[in-house]
Amino acid sequence: MRCNRKCRYIAYIMCIALALSLSGCAKVEKQVASADVERTEKKVNVKEEISSKEENTVSKAEAKLDAENSKDIEGNKEEKESSKEATDKIVNASEVKMTTTNVKDTENFYGIEFTADSDIFARIKGKSYKDDCTVPLSDLRYLHVLHVGFDGQPHEGEIICNKAIAEDLLEIFEQLYEAGYQIEKIKLVDEYNAEDEASMADNNSSCFNFRFISHTTKISNHGKGMAIDINPLYNPYIKTVNGNLNIEPANSTPYVDRAADFPHKIDETDLAYQLFIAHGFSWGGAWNSSKDYQHFEK
Repeated sequence: MRCNRKCRYIAYIMCIALALSLSGCAKVEKQVASADVERTEKKVNVKEEISSKEENTVSKAEAKLDAENSKDIEGNKEEKESSKEATDKIVNASEVKMTTTNVKDTENFYGIEFTADSDIFARIKGKSYKDDCTVPLSDLRYLHVLHVGFDGQPHEGEIICNKAIAEDLLEIFEQLYEAGYQIEKIKLVDEYNAEDEASMADNNSSCFNFRFISHTTKISNHGKGMAIDINPLYNPYIKTVNGNLNIEPANSTPYVDRAADFPHKIDETDLAYQLFIAHGFSWGGAWNSSKDYQHFEK
């Protein structure tokens, strides 16, 4: 009886111990599981933090690259603009484009400063720019203009003039062109071997041709590039010498009578007259001892 009681007591104690043991294990397992979860969460957080940092780094790198690309693009743009500006200004090493103020169409109305090494000088050397020419090349300019011909169509024109009137001429010829004012030809007198009579007889409007005034050592205004003739066939030079009427060009006799009505006549109502006078030129048609209706000088 005592043995049974004792055995039951021992069994009871063992049951309690076992229960306590199982409870402790469960608690430990719970703690371990909780620790595992915590570690997993930390790993995830660390990974997310690393990923975020990597994304920030990539974003910064991309932003930097975009900024550099933008800078390169802007730099290339500036370089191209600078290159274009230089190209506009310099035709080649011996020909430099003029800067103008009031000319609107600078693609077609422009001037060039040229040197003895230029193609322009090669065209006038020994002709309008004669071997005894005393006018420095630095005083001359080549002009490109447009004009409306007698056929009503646009044509290109070329002029050599003094730099002092270069911008005036560009502005005047641009306005004449815009108004549809007809000028038959505007060629360098060198295309006529610098012979004035041949150029005028062909109704060619021209400017520079170096020469001295007859029987003097004084350079003429054409010789300095400070005078220009417009439609000379219809607007002749007229002077009476020893009772004889001198007409230049010789084939312009039908246009000596200025009271007659005919096209391309320059008088005070003519647009060319008005524009040249507005720019400070004087007109040969107003002279007293002779009349030079084609002629404007400054």
